[in-house]
Amino acid sequence: MDYVKLGRTDLKISRMVMGGDVRTPREEFAAALQLAVDHGVNLIDTAPAYGNSEEVLGTILPEIRGELFVSTKFSNDPQPFLPQDRDCLMRAVENSLSRLKRDKIDIWMVHEPDRPYQYDWWERPQDLNHPEAYYGPVMDVLSDLKSQGVIKYTGIGGTTAYEIVPIIESGFFDVILTAFNYSLLWQEAAIEVIPAAKKQNMGILLGSALQQGALAKRYDEQVRAKPAWLSKPRQQQYLKLYELCDDLKIDIADLAMRFAFSNPDIHAVVTGAGKVKNVQRNLESYHRGPLPQDVLRRIGEIYRMVPFRPFEESFFMPFTRPYKGPRAVH
Repeated sequence: MDYVKLGRTDLKISRMVMGGDVRTPREEFAAALQLAVDHGVNLIDTAPAYGNSEEVLGTILPEIRGELFVSTKFSNDPQPFLPQDRDCLMRAVENSLSRLKRDKIDIWMVHEPDRPYQYDWWERPQDLNHPEAYYGPVMDVLSDLKSQGVIKYTGIGGTTAYEIVPIIESGFFDVILTAFNYSLLWQEAAIEVIPAAKKQNMGILLGSALQQGALAKRYDEQVRAKPAWLSKPRQQQYLKLYELCDDLKIDIADLAMRFAFSNPDIHAVVTGAGKVKNVQRNLESYHRGPLPQDVLRRIGEIYRMVPFRPFEESFFMPFTRPYKGPRAVH
């Protein structure tokens, strides 16, 4: 396993790290995490929003043989969660530390700082085009925690490709976890998010290289049938991607993971830790190494077939999810 300095932090982290969104039995999760650590993985990311992830990790981490950096977030705890209330934020810190059974955390992030209808973090929401607009009690709390040594570094975990950029440019945060916007077919984070974070010398973590399952396996039959939610351009793009997999004789998940690992601007890729077989698969993809330049060129050509998300395309491609239709406009 290779290690890199995480931006302007002093953390040297593995190129492959773990995500702590636990959806499997504790024993399976513990075995998967131990396998990852045995192969050099040294960071796990979690959040209160990931179900009982923090609590489960708190029971597993003391059993793990090897050291792990831990990243967590302000998100939806306690309830009611009041992002503008300092006391609420301090209770959130106490709760997370208690669940994780730690008195210090390596990276503490603000969850979805770019989605004010999800978490209303900022005091001046009418002026969000400017980096100086991003101020709220969460900044004071993070600064205090940092000065007290409770946390080492601050971060943001976001999912937009443009609205998050002024938050990056504020210069306050040390690390960014960007998800759902950089993969084989969705690459808008490369337009503004990654360059802005690189300019700030932030640590850059990438989530959802498999696009929430849309690139975890092939859906040839569904793609050819073209359900109403799948636009014609996206359908043709998928078919071209499947052709590339056939030409290369490569599994689509392997191609997707190696594509993510091939970007030198991304310090680490956050991968699923729930199942032993998935951790093993991702480790194998990592050890196969970066993709050759000619393959990256062909992927670029396929991406440019649909460089922006088609109108009303579902945020998560519903190949395996119930889908009722587009959401209400108002």
